[in-house]
Amino acid sequence: MIEDTCERTRCLTMKMLFKQRLFSWFDSYDIYAEDGSTLFTVEGKLSWGHCLHILDARGEHIGTVQEKVMTFLPKFELYAYGEYLGCLQREFTLFTPRYTFDCSDWEIEGNWTEWDYTVVSPSQGLVASISKELFNWTDTYVIDVPDPANALCTLMVALAIDADKCSHG
Repeated sequence: MIEDTCERTRCLTMKMLFKQRLFSWFDSYDIYAEDGSTLFTVEGKLSWGHCLHILDARGEHIGTVQEKVMTFLPKFELYAYGEYLGCLQREFTLFTPRYTFDCSDWEIEGNWTEWDYTVVSPSQGLVASISKELFNWTDTYVIDVPDPANALCTLMVALAIDADKCSHG
């Protein structure tokens, strides 16, 4: 299901720069390609919990990351092109953050600083690596995606992780 939904993003590069906007009322981000061109913009919406709308370079709404509230551990529902993809949930761990994506075999694990994450799949191998750049005014991440078909879904994972860190950090 993820592969079918993310098939439309094949034109993307394999490296994305994820930058939070400095002055905005709600969470807003710009996602750039290596050459500096805008791939996506993300706009936070007023809601109970985080609600992030993902727009493509033309400004068309293509995805949503919606935090579920009143849960013991953070959960985020992911939607792409109007279809429900699944729920990303943080697992209970002591030292390193870990997330599962219920509609795929993706496993997301962070390091103890919660700055770097890897997304792996037993069937695909390395799906993506997400690393936080330090010494920036706003949250900035580099997302390396070996298969560009996974770019949108990996971006949604990064947005959910950042929203989780904002809520509980």
